Amino acid sequence: MKAALLDYVLMLADNAFIHGHRLSEWCGHAPELEVDLALTNLSLDDLGAARQLYQYAVELENLGHDEDWFPYQRDTRAFRNVLLVELPKGNFAETMARCLYFDTYQFLFYTALKQGSDSRLAAIAEKSLKEVTYHLRFSREWVIRLGDGTEESHDKMLQALTRYKSYTGELFQPVEYELTLIEQGCIPDPRTLKTAWINLVRDV
Repeated sequence: MKAALLDYVLMLADNAFIHGHRLSEWCGHAPELEVDLALTNLSLDDLGAARQLYQYAVELENLGHDEDWFPYQRDTRAFRNVLLVELPKGNFAETMARCLYFDTYQFLFYTALKQGSDSRLAAIAEKSLKEVTYHLRFSREWVIRLGDGTEESHDKMLQALTRYKSYTGELFQPVEYELTLIEQGCIPDPRTLKTAWINLVRDV
């Protein structure tokens, strides 16, 4: 049970860490100064969530590592993040498409996780949900803005949404350590979030 929880916490941390770093690649390169600052702040939110989760992982592992060891000392094959957040940032439309898909999932996931039996994860989820709510509003607005913009921005947005959609299935497929925790009633089952996720994305 403890080993499964450690794996799960690292998965959540790795998702936030990698996603945050991908967003940070826009610093100094975004299409507008306001967007540049916004993406930098979104990145910092993700890295802050990752730090809290890595701190929890340190306590669960109890081998004398510090929080920096997990993101910087592990072999890359040890990371448990979904492929969606790892893909190259691409153009701005592609980043916004990926953010829409991941932010929508995070919004539903943290909403469910804050009701879970693990008080530490519930507290992290409650704090992160406030930030992810803004993240989702930001990505939704930009997907709509680009989709309703010029012919070029519309085409790029459509291509981006189509490209990244094939990577979203992994979000809803629990692996062995997740199944263990789901059976114990400790965490939400991601499979139960898929219908709501589809509906929210379809609305956009």
